[in-house]
Amino acid sequence: MDHDSYDNAYISGILQSVKTIAVVGASANDVRPSFFVMKYMLDKGYQVIPVNPGQAGKPILGQMTYARLSDIPVAIDMVDIFRASDAVPVIVEETLALDPLPKVVWMQLTVRHDEAAARAEATGLKVVMNRCPKIEYARLSGEIGWNGVNSGMISSRKPVMRSGFQSYGLRTKPEDSSGA
Repeated sequence: MDHDSYDNAYISGILQSVKTIAVVGASANDVRPSFFVMKYMLDKGYQVIPVNPGQAGKPILGQMTYARLSDIPVAIDMVDIFRASDAVPVIVEETLALDPLPKVVWMQLTVRHDEAAARAEATGLKVVMNRCPKIEYARLSGEIGWNGVNSGMISSRKPVMRSGFQSYGLRTKPEDSSGA
């Protein structure tokens, strides 16, 4: 897979298929990007579980924090990595040890590790690197345009309100993911 460029349908498909997201490197500090990504994804209806050994046992945004992925008592659909690129191989190995296996490993902006991505893909996981699910959700749903940001998505279709805070949601038809 080309991890320098992702098709809109690939990203949209991931964001529509996952329900439970573990955020590795979640922060309780409300000015950190991981905090507002968690808040945004919670507001969109995802179950978001913070993972941070220093905060384990304490809530972040009302969600119990765990020390490691293996401590989480529910199945995880996506592991969102908010750690430096050199920490990715260990996190991917921990992800691959989970049962059931998550569907996706997502690495945040500036986070990339091609070897770990190849290892995850070899076991059937989808991988996204150097992207933010909050930004991608907002871009694909048209919400990012509310702030005057060019999303690269042009559509004459009337948005359909979905559940969640101020949410138009992602388009559900594959042909709608192309931006047409």
